[in-house]
Amino acid sequence: MKVGIDGRAFESPAAGVRRYVVELVRALVALDGGPEVVALGGREGLSLPRGVGQVGEPPHPPTNAGWTLVGLPRAAARAGVDVLHAPAYTAPFIAGRPVVLTIHDVSYARHPEWYPYRRDRVRRWYYRRSAWSAAHVITDSAFSAGEIVAAYGLPADRITVAPLGVDPAFAPADAAAAHGAPALPPGVREPFLLHVGDLHERRNLGVVLEALIAARTRGAGALSLVLAGVDRGTGSGLAAAAARAGVPDAVVQLGKVDESVLHALYGRTLALTYPSLYEGFGFPTLEAMASGAPVLASRAASMPEVVGDAGLLLPPSDAAAWTDAIVRIATEGTLRDRLRAAGLARAASFTWARTARATLEVYRRVAVA
Repeated sequence: MKVGIDGRAFESPAAGVRRYVVELVRALVALDGGPEVVALGGREGLSLPRGVGQVGEPPHPPTNAGWTLVGLPRAAARAGVDVLHAPAYTAPFIAGRPVVLTIHDVSYARHPEWYPYRRDRVRRWYYRRSAWSAAHVITDSAFSAGEIVAAYGLPADRITVAPLGVDPAFAPADAAAAHGAPALPPGVREPFLLHVGDLHERRNLGVVLEALIAARTRGAGALSLVLAGVDRGTGSGLAAAAARAGVPDAVVQLGKVDESVLHALYGRTLALTYPSLYEGFGFPTLEAMASGAPVLASRAASMPEVVGDAGLLLPPSDAAAWTDAIVRIATEGTLRDRLRAAGLARAASFTWARTARATLEVYRRVAVA
């Protein structure tokens, strides 16, 4: 079987999409009896996993939609693929071969209030039409599968859940130390709590800051909240709230960080805090567990599926519950040790090989339909 995957996704501006595409394709080509994979389009000289070919972009209208709707089907025809995989939300409406579409979440459709952009209605229509045009949809969690059904009315039997994996590079700090542990970035001092991901309204970070400030008065020490991710509009409000409370040092904003810094942060944080209201999967919770970091996460959306009983799951808006959890994490070494061991065991079950096998089964199913 020959599968074409959108080559532009390998350099997507969304870090989660880039990781998904690279790791999935790497695992697909490593499978016994796996498919031949070719990147359709993308920049000339694109860095691709070993064993993956590439075809150039044929003429198409010079927009992202023009690429997806016109250029991508033309590239698939040029490559002679059996199945076309569109790995991030949008897909050709007509492709001349079965299209598999990955939808990571449908927050745009379910919570449009978080995305007050002028053309958001057009985007939501485009995503919905892509879902209905695809032969089959893959998503990251059972939560997202239910949300896709609710948002788009897509039949459940046209959706397959293929949970994501974790890169083996995310490992406990004591294992990483053998290769030389990187230093923490300037401004970060232990002890600290960590959040990884863009600073966005749905990430609900105000509840963690409120809880952290309260925990500092209850014996948790001079904890700070380190934020590793691009500010999408809430960072200044968090900094202002900390300043009003008289603890401006309680918030440390790093912006986007490279992977070596991320490993250092996971390895030395007291815990990852992930109070998000809505996630299709939540990569950082899995990366943190694989790195040996305890996890405090919302009991909402997909987080219970990923974290299970290996972390502390909390009501997303209950600041008192978050305060209690932070105090316990800061003061109870036995709790940190228990969560560390449970998280490592939990993370070990999330492999890209498993994701690839589930994805290959979808390719085979649609290819013979």
